[in-house]
Amino acid sequence: MKFFINNKLLIVDSIDLHPIRLSYKKFDVVIRPGHFITSRKLHGHVLMHEVEAFQIQALLDLMETKKLKKLYSVTFAVRYLDEAIQFIKDRFKMIKAAGGLVAKDDKMLMIYRLGKWDLPKGKLDKKEKAGSGALREVEEECGLKVALGHKICVTYHSYSLNGNRIMKKTTWYTMQCLSDQRMKPQLEEGITKLQWMNKAEVNEALKSSYPSIAEVFQQYYALQVQSL
Repeated sequence: MKFFINNKLLIVDSIDLHPIRLSYKKFDVVIRPGHFITSRKLHGHVLMHEVEAFQIQALLDLMETKKLKKLYSVTFAVRYLDEAIQFIKDRFKMIKAAGGLVAKDDKMLMIYRLGKWDLPKGKLDKKEKAGSGALREVEEECGLKVALGHKICVTYHSYSLNGNRIMKKTTWYTMQCLSDQRMKPQLEEGITKLQWMNKAEVNEALKSSYPSIAEVFQQYYALQVQSL
């Protein structure tokens, strides 16, 4: 399972299910049980093998308080996968959201918000279903009329708000544009630009985006290949 903590990739994986994928040779740093976690150890691709609770907590603290510019990813190799995932989730206040990757002919819509290229998304209302919430958010933020497609993936990314640790669980869907005659960015949500992009333009925009958004496109492209 993947989390994006302060825009850094954290993977929680099972030792028993994926022993080959967790080969030490694929990592720049290996941290074993009982070792203390310091910022100096967090660079490149890091494997934390059979981590303990205090190590997980220390890592989360560092990922949220330090920039860790040289860190690319951290992988937790654990025996009790579900327990480790729940331990991480319990460290945050969970918020449910939904969003969409909107297609029109051979182009996809990206929005420019707060200095980054992004995809339209937003918090779900109480008891709102993810699909209907995704449609509502896209139409509100972009002024489009869209049709809901299939689910792409779910992403988890963290941020801080008023001193609280927030983990946003966002369910993503494909959407088809039915009409963009009234397309307009929702300025009050910090959106200043809407742009239809081809694949090359999307790849360029992702250089100034978020890792979780790049993950959505990666999963979308993978689904396209599977459907061929």
